[in-house]
Amino acid sequence: MCVCVCLGARATEGLSPGSQESVVSKMNKDAQMRAAINQKLIETGERERLKELLRAKLIECGWKDQLKAHCKEVIKEKGLEHVTVDDLVAEITPKGRALVPDSVKKELLQRIRTFLAQHASL
Repeated sequence: MCVCVCLGARATEGLSPGSQESVVSKMNKDAQMRAAINQKLIETGERERLKELLRAKLIECGWKDQLKAHCKEVIKEKGLEHVTVDDLVAEITPKGRALVPDSVKKELLQRIRTFLAQHASL
């Protein structure tokens, strides 16, 4: 709830009260739509299939090995005793996202679009 309220406050800053309500309403509708899509992905098993496809593609392109090597570098630089899991996640997440090949992103996006087209009643 705090995240939505904080984001809503930031998104509506400087707008008239009527415009603010409109922005918050759209954010609520977007959140409801995302929840409905996620639920349908889970119910149909498509979410797990997409996750498996992503895992396979990331291994195939060497992403997993690159990220593993980066983790080892970070641990070596900071020392094992001085690195927590949270530190490691914070350090590698931006690089991990940047290293995902565009082709993998496009393929997953296309699969999601196809799924949505087939389940247009959402």
